[in-house]
Amino acid sequence: MNKDLLNIEVQNFIKDNLNSDIPSLSLKKSPFPKIRSKELAEQVDSKKRCEHKLPLWFQTQGIYYPPKLAIEQASSELAAIYKSNLISGDDIIDLTGGFGVDTCFFAKKAMNVTHCELNTELSEISKYNSDVLGVKIEYHRVDGIEYLHCNTNKYNTIYIDPSRRVNSKKVFLLKDCEPDIIINLELLRSRSELLMIKTAPLLDIHSTINELKEVSSIHIVSIKNECKELLYLIDSKNCSNDPMIICALIAADETITYSFRISEERNFGITEYSNPLDFIYLPDVALLKAGCFKLITRDFGIHKIHPHTHLYTSDKLNSSFPGRKFKLNKIWNYGTFIKEQSFKKANIICRNFPVSPENLKKKLKISDGGDEYLLFCTSKNNELIVLSCCRN
Repeated sequence: MNKDLLNIEVQNFIKDNLNSDIPSLSLKKSPFPKIRSKELAEQVDSKKRCEHKLPLWFQTQGIYYPPKLAIEQASSELAAIYKSNLISGDDIIDLTGGFGVDTCFFAKKAMNVTHCELNTELSEISKYNSDVLGVKIEYHRVDGIEYLHCNTNKYNTIYIDPSRRVNSKKVFLLKDCEPDIIINLELLRSRSELLMIKTAPLLDIHSTINELKEVSSIHIVSIKNECKELLYLIDSKNCSNDPMIICALIAADETITYSFRISEERNFGITEYSNPLDFIYLPDVALLKAGCFKLITRDFGIHKIHPHTHLYTSDKLNSSFPGRKFKLNKIWNYGTFIKEQSFKKANIICRNFPVSPENLKKKLKISDGGDEYLLFCTSKNNELIVLSCCRN
């Protein structure tokens, strides 16, 4: 850490240059003799990245920012708050602490929180910032798994966020990440009452359950209809090979959850599909990641349009549906739409349709945006149709 970056005049410079061009800033001569231009540009860039992702850090005077990669890899504040409500007990350890966002919010809920981080600079930065933020955390500059091997402590909650190995193949499993959860699973379970494993959304849920053998619950976290992370919770007193799936749709002002068991979805059958009715529903990405395509018809009183078209419909609006809701204005056969359409601007969405949104925009000469939504999909009769809708 270059603590000269914390001087008030430097902090003011960083604040005043949040909208500056970062490459240009890094090439200019630094106005501060003990600080390189690259360091200044890095602080400006990382602080700017925190504006919406980590508002507590962004708004707090005197925060020291790490390189942008650490910010990109950190949990968002909203996701960290959600996780802090899942931990159990007062003795918590974060084995892959990083920039310390999750650890910070754990410390707001629990008495004894430990942060392990192998990267010396990142550990130092996180420790400094925790003092600025006024949270009590114990820091160890060490590999988290090694730290467990070196003591006999037991914890109420162990949290670990394994990262994908460099050069790992596109489709990857939990065993392709480090620390290797599978090799260390017995150790992790023996030292915790609750084990919380965060993974990237790319990991296949069913494969991960098979790797872990038993899981208590899986939380699929989405923010603004973007799947951010998967959380696998293993409670020593309550494990199952048919875990509860919790889809958490997080916003600044509320969190909506929808829960089900894998066996429920697998065993539930849809006997009838529907033509588009007055209202159209697009499930949030958390539900799509969960593979919950059938149960929601029962739980929200809606109908599926086609077995492989993840669009739903009803004649009365269900405002509690976890996803986007539309009012249907008009239905076209795709061939007729091609001949008659006069849209200059619209938001194009495709579900179970042979042409991509980008290719449709080019073909139809429609620019993106506006209040109109065009949903291209396959109907229950296997016909290609277009739904003209507006957000409800």
